[in-house]
Amino acid sequence: MSTGGPGVGEASDLIRAKAVLLDPGPGKRRLGPEALRTALVDLHDFWLSSHAAAIGLTDRVALVAVGALGRRELAPYSDLDLVLLHDGRKDIERLAEQLWYPLWDAGIGLDHSVRTPGQAVQVAATDLRAALGLLEARHIAGDAALSDKVRSAVRQAWRAGIRNRFDELADGARDRWTKVGDVAHRVEPDLKNGHGGLRDIQLIEALALAQLLGKPSADVQQARGLILDCRTELHRLARRARDVLRAQDADEVAAALEVTDRFELARALSGAARSVSFAAEVGLRSARNVLPRRGLAALRRPPVRRPLDFGVVEHLGEVALARDASATRDPALVLRVAATAARTGLPVAAGTLARLADTAPELREPWPRPALAELLSLLGSGRNMVDVVEALDRTGLWGRLLPEWGAVRDLPPRDRAHVWTVDRHLVEAAAQAARLTTQVARPDLLLIGALLHDIGKGRGGDHSVVGESLAVQIGRRLGLPEPDVLLLGAMVRHHLLLPHTATRRDLEDPATVTRVAKTLDGNGLLLDLLEALAEADSLATGPAVWSPWKRRLISDLARRCRSVLAGEPLPAPCTPSAASLAVAGEVAADGRPQIRLEPTADPPTALVAMPDRVGSLSAAAGVLALHSLEVHAAELNTVDGVSLLRFTVSPRFGGLPDPAVLRSELSRVLEGTLELDEALARKERDYAPMAPAGERPPPPRVLWFDDEATGAMVVELRGTDRIGLLHQVAAALEACEVDLRWARVATLGASVVDSFGLAGPCRGGRLGPADRRRIEQAMLAAAR
Repeated sequence: MSTGGPGVGEASDLIRAKAVLLDPGPGKRRLGPEALRTALVDLHDFWLSSHAAAIGLTDRVALVAVGALGRRELAPYSDLDLVLLHDGRKDIERLAEQLWYPLWDAGIGLDHSVRTPGQAVQVAATDLRAALGLLEARHIAGDAALSDKVRSAVRQAWRAGIRNRFDELADGARDRWTKVGDVAHRVEPDLKNGHGGLRDIQLIEALALAQLLGKPSADVQQARGLILDCRTELHRLARRARDVLRAQDADEVAAALEVTDRFELARALSGAARSVSFAAEVGLRSARNVLPRRGLAALRRPPVRRPLDFGVVEHLGEVALARDASATRDPALVLRVAATAARTGLPVAAGTLARLADTAPELREPWPRPALAELLSLLGSGRNMVDVVEALDRTGLWGRLLPEWGAVRDLPPRDRAHVWTVDRHLVEAAAQAARLTTQVARPDLLLIGALLHDIGKGRGGDHSVVGESLAVQIGRRLGLPEPDVLLLGAMVRHHLLLPHTATRRDLEDPATVTRVAKTLDGNGLLLDLLEALAEADSLATGPAVWSPWKRRLISDLARRCRSVLAGEPLPAPCTPSAASLAVAGEVAADGRPQIRLEPTADPPTALVAMPDRVGSLSAAAGVLALHSLEVHAAELNTVDGVSLLRFTVSPRFGGLPDPAVLRSELSRVLEGTLELDEALARKERDYAPMAPAGERPPPPRVLWFDDEATGAMVVELRGTDRIGLLHQVAAALEACEVDLRWARVATLGASVVDSFGLAGPCRGGRLGPADRRRIEQAMLAAAR
């Protein structure tokens, strides 16, 4: 369908011109993101205005753009948001059809409406989304006076009615923040809808148009540029509209923006989004406080300043300084304001933050005791502290208290298990630790240790070792006694000791427990603190990192270590129970495998018994994976020619499968009538999460750990998790004639660490270099 006049062309010409802008061809320079947006806006403006003139869209009718085109922020695959305004023209339906249909036919995304001026003002008065769009309306073609009339009327109505619409505007923003999450601190942020994204900048501008705020600050405008550039390059890379910057796309986006790598981009983006989110939150509070008062509300006395603490008051729903408060006379004032805000759940007033930033001196070393007490009060407030620390950090106060914080500020994580930047992870860990303070004898050290446990990241080297020296330095500045300073350093140095040992080593081996107790230098208090810190750290890392299985293992390791520290004998190694021996007897009698599930255990366990043979572990693990059971651990024993395997499991979804079905399929595997590898491959195709296009998982690694005292060997595979991985790796080890004693599976998001306890080849003796190379190659091949 061609409706354009001479020189206008069809909408397909618009598509072709846009394609050239996106990909100019070999040897030609690509436009940068800002230049590309400008070119796209100019291209669409020209086509729309030319086409409008050709179809007679002139008098008493106007075409205006709202949304991205109206703001001149058009990304490559943004939809067009157009409004056709008219003043009673009889042929408006014809004009609308001739305007919309060519765009539809060309496959261009279009959000459109036809309104009279009165209808436009009315819909803006009842539909918040429409109002926000019309506030940004930009004339494209036709009667410019009509466009100006509507825009002026909408803005006037917006200013006049903002008191009645403010709650809807603020509630909508907060609901969106809760649903979508932050742009800052997130590994995969939503650049448009997230807290600190482009929609928050539009929120600030809408409040400014209502004359409740000033125009966005220079920081916000600079942040807008970076976020828009990221979104533009993300569209160009994906060849479709996309707002979530995924980790696998970030390197290419960073390269397009001439940023060093995705980590540097993530750090810059997090800082930009924090400027926007802070401005949006402060803007909403400030706007609420200056809303025009009418009727009886205008006659009420101004709210009084209610005392909250020494030098701190509540005013207009915010924490503020008392009139006579002075940070120069009161060194703990900054922390008292912060602790009071966290304790009461009230935000700190923007003016108070600015006043403290201007007047508060640096605390002398060591800190006065009241300052340390206020810091502990802040950290002990739990979730409320997160927003307070963010406010302090955005105004420079947090970095003044902890200068070491600069290295971790907005620092993106290097592994996929973490969902937060390092600084936010530390604050989240401290918030989680506040729930655990009743479980330890020194809650103050737990809170400070949680806040500092990853402070060594971003500086090169082992972050635990670097972090220990920094924690000692900070502890002395805080005024802690020297024994507490050293204990704090040990917490940071060994914060991974319990989780790594519990999930990757054999806790039945006395050498494992003795090694941990020796590392702790016999300090039972340090053990208690590390156990609580392991839980807080895991909960602050990401979903599913803390599980009943991990909790049980760490608790078991800590319990065994306490026995060693107390000089008590360790529990005897677990031997098969009477029930297990009875199952083994059934297998020995008839030669058929047996499976028992224990659903009441936390987490559930599966006992598998079958005639002893090479391949027992891989066969059993494969059948469990085939029925969506995730294996966390496996213990292997042999009794009278019967393999007894006890698995710690959890369903990936749903409940536990029928043991009779598991037994039947295991029998088929042993008989050779069920090709387990093929069945698992089909399972993975049908149920495994699809890897995003272009994503390259990191290559797997194999590490060896030997215990010279006991002769035990541990081999670890670190790689990307998938359905049936334990089956594949166990089969590879069994093919190498290795005697497997136990297995541990630690899943961290999409990554996994599979640890295996080995007792040497079946023929006896230790594994030499050639054996190890052969085993490594087999494991890596299975992992790929």
